[in-house]
Amino acid sequence: MAAPSAPAALFAYGFRPFFLATGLAAVVLVPWWASAFAFGTPLPGGWPPTLWHSHEMLYGFICAAIAGFLLTAVPSWTGERGFAGRPLMLLAGLWLLARLAVGTSQWWPLPVVAATDLAFLPVLAVFVAVPLLRARNRNTPLLLVLVVLWLADAAFYWELGRHDATRALSAVKFGIDVVLVLVTVIGGRIVPAFTSSGLRTQGVTATIAAWRGVTPLTVGLMVACAAADALAPDGRLNGWLALAAALAQAIRLLQWRSLHTLRVPLVWVLHLGYAWLPLGLGLKALAILNGAGVAAFWLHALTIGAAATMILAVMSRATLGHTGRPLVASPAITAGYLLLAGAAVVRVFGLVWWAGNYPAVIVVSALLWTAAFALFLIVYGPMLWSVRIDGRPG
Repeated sequence: MAAPSAPAALFAYGFRPFFLATGLAAVVLVPWWASAFAFGTPLPGGWPPTLWHSHEMLYGFICAAIAGFLLTAVPSWTGERGFAGRPLMLLAGLWLLARLAVGTSQWWPLPVVAATDLAFLPVLAVFVAVPLLRARNRNTPLLLVLVVLWLADAAFYWELGRHDATRALSAVKFGIDVVLVLVTVIGGRIVPAFTSSGLRTQGVTATIAAWRGVTPLTVGLMVACAAADALAPDGRLNGWLALAAALAQAIRLLQWRSLHTLRVPLVWVLHLGYAWLPLGLGLKALAILNGAGVAAFWLHALTIGAAATMILAVMSRATLGHTGRPLVASPAITAGYLLLAGAAVVRVFGLVWWAGNYPAVIVVSALLWTAAFALFLIVYGPMLWSVRIDGRPG
């Protein structure tokens, strides 16, 4: 039997097209934004620049990663056949069509752009809901994340149509809060599990003990942060909730023996990504309650530091495992992890070194980010569009 062609292999499992799309979005969206900010390069579409950047990073970059994760995890959770072939092509096509609609938004009525963009998440939800509901799987409540993200996107378009850029941006920030809840839930499962398995491969025995009550408290506080941000953005209550959530996230991370993982890049990068949650939430609390300038860019600690690092970590690990390769990070992707960490540090704290030169901060952070995801595409792109090396389907 002939081996599947590259297009057939690309649509043989859910992670393949969407992890590739995530990497491509990363190396297109961020340098384009940085070039526009620093050098005046025209941006696609007709939206205010900050709205285009924030919306596309959430609904282009992050939602592509969420789709790849769910389309790969749900078959594992339910024991059902993975998503592949024409249905997967349709879903990937919807994501791409939405990006094209946003990128050419100046040519279309806003309702057309909104309808095109808003079509993706409901179809993704239907894809993953059917097996989850059929199996009565415990992860079915995660569908709520897709629903709320869709509602946040609908609110964004509503406010954009009313020419209220501030409230449109608040809708995107609420969507980011929802993503951070997802990172908290999924990270709380995979970080300790992968830590235990990764340490065993190094001959290290370390007990990863879960302290009773910490997980529901942490998730509850993250949900409360999201609700407060939706109802009264930047109110003092939001600061106190962020502080409480930061402490809970820090306590949670302390359970997972991070220092034992330094020899296993595929594991320590998960700890690094999760560590940005308490740091970013702490900075948010400091910014709201104290107005400290050093904390002004707390949002990027949570987006670049936590969300993007966890995305890169999960994509690199899942791609290895689901293409039949050993779970070992190459030196190149390890360098990518460090470059992304550098991008987060520069974006959040760069003005400490380049006082008054904000464009330099944007450009340097974007260069580090782009290099990190370019390495992902160079290393993992051929894995994503090629057949499994062990001959198994998927």
